[in-house]
Amino acid sequence: MSAKLMTKAHRAQLAQNGIAQRQVRNRGEYIDFPPVEKFFTLDAVATWLLIEVYPADLNIALGLCDLGVGLPELGDVSLAEIEAVRGPFGLHVERDMSFLPKKPLSAYAREAHRAGRIIA
Repeated sequence: MSAKLMTKAHRAQLAQNGIAQRQVRNRGEYIDFPPVEKFFTLDAVATWLLIEVYPADLNIALGLCDLGVGLPELGDVSLAEIEAVRGPFGLHVERDMSFLPKKPLSAYAREAHRAGRIIA
């Protein structure tokens, strides 16, 4: 993923979250992180809220994904695939530089499932 789309600091935070998550999962626990990054399409309604990347594959992130079809879901997503997405007018995915997470990802997921889209 290009530096334009994701800052080094955010990339490092996603990696740190991934490492921390693996450590607690070994004890059967889960950390409900707030999103680190929010990406969206300018000419469509796709949105991604990401909380971590996998230590074994820094190109795979975990987050809340909404492709604009009314079915937001938690899951894995390829950062390269996000970067390759183009909206109907050919516009690239953008990082929401004004996004400040106010709650853990599970709260965004509950709201998204009720609304049929990510509200962030």
